[in-house]
Amino acid sequence: MLALGSLAFATPWLLAALAGLPVIWWLLRVTPPAPRRIAFPAIRLLVGLRPRAETPGRAPWWLSLLRTVLAALVLLALAHPLLTPREQLAGNGALVLVVDDGWAAARDWARRQQAAAELLAEAEREGRVAVLVTTAPLASDEPAPPLAATRAADARVAVQSLQPKPWAADRNAALVRLKALPVAPATGSIWIADGVDDGGARALADYLADQGTLRYVAAEPGDAPRLLAPDDATKPGTGQSAAKDLPVLVESLPVPGPRQVTVRASAEDGALLAREPATIEPGESRAVAHLPMPAELRNRMSRIEIEGEESAGAVLLTDDRWRRRPVGIAAAANGSGQPLLSENYYLERALAPFTELRRGSATDLLKRQLAVLTFADSGPDSPQEELAIGKWVDDGGMVLRFAGPRLAEQQDHLLPVRLRRGGRTIGGALSWEKPARLAAFAPDSPFAGLAVPSDVTVSRQVLAEPDLDLAGKTWARLADGTPLVTAEKRGKGWVVLVHTTANAEWSNLSLSGLFVEMLRRIVAMSEGISETGESALPPLEILDGFGRLQRAPPTVRPIPGNEIATAAPSPRHPPGFYGTADMRRALNLSTGIGALKPIGELPAGVARESFVASPETDLRPPLLVAALLLALVDLLIAYGLRGLLRRRPAQIAAGLLLAAVLVPGVARADDAFVTRATSDLHLAYVRTGNSDVDAVSRAGLDGLMAMLNRRTAVETADPMAVDIESDDLIFFPLLYWPVTAEQSPPSAGAAERINRYLETGGTILFDTRDSGEQTPGAYGTAGFSQSMLRRLAQGVKIPPLMPVSPDHVLSKSFYLMHEFPGRWNSGQVWIEPVEDRVNDGVSSVIVGGNDWAGAWAVDGQGRPAYAVVPGGEPQREQAFRFGVNLVMYVLTGNYKSDQVHVPAILERLGQ
Repeated sequence: MLALGSLAFATPWLLAALAGLPVIWWLLRVTPPAPRRIAFPAIRLLVGLRPRAETPGRAPWWLSLLRTVLAALVLLALAHPLLTPREQLAGNGALVLVVDDGWAAARDWARRQQAAAELLAEAEREGRVAVLVTTAPLASDEPAPPLAATRAADARVAVQSLQPKPWAADRNAALVRLKALPVAPATGSIWIADGVDDGGARALADYLADQGTLRYVAAEPGDAPRLLAPDDATKPGTGQSAAKDLPVLVESLPVPGPRQVTVRASAEDGALLAREPATIEPGESRAVAHLPMPAELRNRMSRIEIEGEESAGAVLLTDDRWRRRPVGIAAAANGSGQPLLSENYYLERALAPFTELRRGSATDLLKRQLAVLTFADSGPDSPQEELAIGKWVDDGGMVLRFAGPRLAEQQDHLLPVRLRRGGRTIGGALSWEKPARLAAFAPDSPFAGLAVPSDVTVSRQVLAEPDLDLAGKTWARLADGTPLVTAEKRGKGWVVLVHTTANAEWSNLSLSGLFVEMLRRIVAMSEGISETGESALPPLEILDGFGRLQRAPPTVRPIPGNEIATAAPSPRHPPGFYGTADMRRALNLSTGIGALKPIGELPAGVARESFVASPETDLRPPLLVAALLLALVDLLIAYGLRGLLRRRPAQIAAGLLLAAVLVPGVARADDAFVTRATSDLHLAYVRTGNSDVDAVSRAGLDGLMAMLNRRTAVETADPMAVDIESDDLIFFPLLYWPVTAEQSPPSAGAAERINRYLETGGTILFDTRDSGEQTPGAYGTAGFSQSMLRRLAQGVKIPPLMPVSPDHVLSKSFYLMHEFPGRWNSGQVWIEPVEDRVNDGVSSVIVGGNDWAGAWAVDGQGRPAYAVVPGGEPQREQAFRFGVNLVMYVLTGNYKSDQVHVPAILERLGQ
């Protein structure tokens, strides 16, 4: 490629033809102009006379110049000139292209790939070699291969195959590889960065700048990556808020303006459980989203994510440690007004941070969903209640009992061990012993790994009979070896006994933090969850760089159970689920990442750039248009020299007018948008300016396109986004328009363009997307949405609308339907009533609020992206059927309406 400043030529060898312009000039000067024909009868007197010398007439110099310029324009157009708004690649040596491919680059990965591919294509046209450097560690255990210069075309293919990694970049390791290059780069480097500093960004930038020019390409501050992390009150292992909401932390780089995000929680089957917005204020780097999450929903929760953002950092996987299990506390026998003396006072406060407490009699508690049933110095009130509790334990429940004066004297069958009558008093008036301390927990105990405070002592306990299996049932002991906590497995459940009181009467255990941690692990076992200690947890599913769960590859290694709570994700241990199907542990990306820090000041002379949508402008269309205009001018001059302009002025004026009309069309003939829109059948959506809404629209039409191609004879290509202010709409039979509060009304020109689209057979589906949140009203939405739609449609001639009737063609154009659900199913669908002879019976405007794109939306693997409520997957199927009916209705008009009248038509023909 030949570059002249910011102007480049894809085929520069054709510029050699410019050297022939003097020859063209000479030929044009030598060639005489066409003779003029004049009717003069006396000219016949000159027939047969020959001049002594014949010399050719010469064309005027200005006409020769015009034709020379015309030839030069054609040659320049053939050389394929490209106007590049960015700086050209410096030098002629190797190009070093550094690409951040860690988790922070996933959000706008397509733009990064496009930018890298265009830079390498430019280097390829220049005949340069390239060195491609990625900063994230490889997924395999093998060390990264040494860097080497390759053809730019090969590097471009490698860039297209790159995928973001679900762990952080390691720029220090990339710098070591760069320094090991056999030959240092002699020209320039380009760094496509993710904007997040890992501690090695400045060193890498200094090295690249020392080797030559450095261009730093990154996203705008408003498009910086975001990280989802548990709030301090909700981190597994630290306790959870007793409130019924779940706070989640959204972290980002500091933003200059407010940045709105939406956080959603979903179940394992994709069902939407909660959805809440959060705003990162200007200058701040974090915000907290409070998800309403009662215990029933929290126990189904499997995933929390930032809506519309495809990144491993935007996903927070949840396991059983996040769930607030319902724990029932049987009514205490102590009904005094002194709460500190109540058997349940300390027990309730220890359980409240991470469970949902329920109080009442054992019989009443068992009527609801329950994980643990606790008795503090009490037990079943009757044999029937004891039998009911025993059956519940066999089915998987857990009974947690605490000793006391009454339990020491009265025993029942809901105990893990046989007890001695009476109790053991330590440190009493008739004893030489002091209160006993706790012994260290055994490795096979559920309490293994917990530190035992030296100030926790027990002054009284109930003693177990020394049976042969007592040691196997003991989870905790005192320093003298006597059991403090015993347990027995019964059926699928457990019976657990703490051999001292739940209050401070016999022990100060209930006053310590150890009491809370012991209860946490006991409650965790109620769902089949136990701390694994140092046992290895094999990988089950891992997240890829885009935050999608997939099967773990062989390169992923098991992780020790006691490290998963603090482990930093890496190629050996990527974020995902570990353990077994019955006991899963989640490793999240946020575990090993602290506060996000932006890449600071770069070395002097480094150019900062952002991603651009169209880095190169093809100059061939304007050059060819200019050449065509000059050719028309030349033709006009030729007519003038021959005297034809005075003889046919009307024809000449008509030709000039036709040229004036055709030339703008020719100027747009090579437009990429028009070419793509007319090459295949495309569905289109209106670009709203909200990246999240536009992403849902795109994903929704992708899903509908796949369904149409699979189920019908319609063959559609990828959906296209249109800008109502600048793009032609006439190429699309159907336009999906999501209504948002941020959209501004169309300009007068855009409104005229929309009206022309509607008048010439186009159909617009306005989707207010709020039927699941608003009270139905006009157009199926509330007054707020109605006012938004009216404001948005200013200047647009929307006809009167009416609800879709049961016998409308839309309900039978492909599938027979009675309702038209989307992600929601509570809004009325409104449509323009038209006669069959008008636009083939197709309505130009359809309005609803069921968020159809949300129901149609699929991810990169073709899976549903959002939950539909309240009908689940059957409702999604109905939403797809509505989409198919809608497209078939737009394409075929009243065809199905005609079929309804076939019997009457046949009867009339028979008469």
